[in-house]
Amino acid sequence: MGIESILVFLIVGAIAGWLAGLIVSGFGFGLVGNIVVGIVGAFIAGFLFPALGISLGSGIVAAIIHATIGAVILLVIIKVVKRA
Repeated sequence: MGIESILVFLIVGAIAGWLAGLIVSGFGFGLVGNIVVGIVGAFIAGFLFPALGISLGSGIVAAIIHATIGAVILLVIIKVVKRA
């Protein structure tokens, strides 16, 4: 993996984590936390979407949407577990 790929990976993770934090109210983790939430969300969506037969296409925008949906799922699960 080249430096450009890592940089894009981090930017997509940061944007996705930030968007997920806006969608799921009450969650703001700062830059590093948003990157981690976005990356973990991308992995969650990467396993979940193919199993459900969902495809969002390719490109940066699709990657951000993909990771954001996964990050929202992650934050909702965290919110539910915190309440229990």
